[in-house]
Amino acid sequence: MTVQELPGAVAYRPTPPPAWKPRIDPAPLLPDPEPRRVLGTEAAADVDPELLLTLYAQLVRGRRYNTQATALTKQGRLAVYPSSTGQEACEIAAALALEERDWLFPSYRDTLAAVARGLDPVDALTLLRGDWHTGYDPRERRIAPLCTPLATQLPHAVGLAHAAKLKGDDVVALAMVGDGGTSEGDFHEALNFAAVWQAPVVFLVQNNGFAISVPLAKQTAAPSLAHKAVGYGMPGRLVDGNDAPAVHQVLVEAVARARRGGGPTLIEAITYRVDAHTNADDATRYRASGEIDAWREHDPIRLMEQELTRRGLLDDTVKEAASEAAEAMAADLRQRMNADPVLDPMDLFAHVFAERSSQLREQEAQLRAELEAEGDQR
Repeated sequence: MTVQELPGAVAYRPTPPPAWKPRIDPAPLLPDPEPRRVLGTEAAADVDPELLLTLYAQLVRGRRYNTQATALTKQGRLAVYPSSTGQEACEIAAALALEERDWLFPSYRDTLAAVARGLDPVDALTLLRGDWHTGYDPRERRIAPLCTPLATQLPHAVGLAHAAKLKGDDVVALAMVGDGGTSEGDFHEALNFAAVWQAPVVFLVQNNGFAISVPLAKQTAAPSLAHKAVGYGMPGRLVDGNDAPAVHQVLVEAVARARRGGGPTLIEAITYRVDAHTNADDATRYRASGEIDAWREHDPIRLMEQELTRRGLLDDTVKEAASEAAEAMAADLRQRMNADPVLDPMDLFAHVFAERSSQLREQEAQLRAELEAEGDQR
């Protein structure tokens, strides 16, 4: 017996469906055919010289930060470090595009963005050192904890942005993720909620070519990752991720759009991971050296130096000042990271739950008893 045959069932009378039409015009949501560029184009003449110099100094500092942190892993001072060498333009632009009241939601590779936003370089590395859950108070600089699980920070960013909108706070969240993270369910769920709620959030995808050893072509058949935005009802934007002024420009536009109530934007920055995935990865097993050499010709610092030289803004004094500031930061980082931290094993149980569960209390008591017994034996 079918539903329609049940006693009292209303007779099924099909009616013609309404004419289908898009809920919104998809054309304005589509990314441009080519990534936006500023350096080497006529648009570069409109960029504020002070912004160019600031970007350059931050890029030099960021490059030195990456090399110093990588060296610390070889010295046993860091457990792991996911370098952002080659991607510094994305990192710096993300930090500079935000207002102080906004929030940054970084992934594990975005330590440089956190440092550029004002976080202490040592605090940014504490998680990767294995010392603490996170090395800083997120509220102090409005930087969410560095996120090692792929893409889980994206729904968090949407939740914060939506809450700010409900409260009437003038706050935008910027969430950073790699191309590998776009294959996670959290990415799609975040975009869908953000668009439905028109949350003031900006998604920055740093497409550096590989999710560890998996190239992008084996993750998606989409024309670009920016095209994925259209399916969720938000604009997709494509930008040259090694062109610092271009990334900054696109991010500033997206942040301003979100702040005035225009909703979320998905930005794909085309860049390249020059170093291996982490110090534990052997990138020679899945990519050729010629590929890396080609991208070094499109290095973000090199591009900035060419533009600054062309405009007469770069001389030995400017280069030396940027280099000396970067070296001073690296020396301070090296000295402070070489000091053994004083750690309390009982901190394992701090900040896990507001009210500790019975299991957690039991584990805490067991560890305390073991530590006391070990102390007595000494």
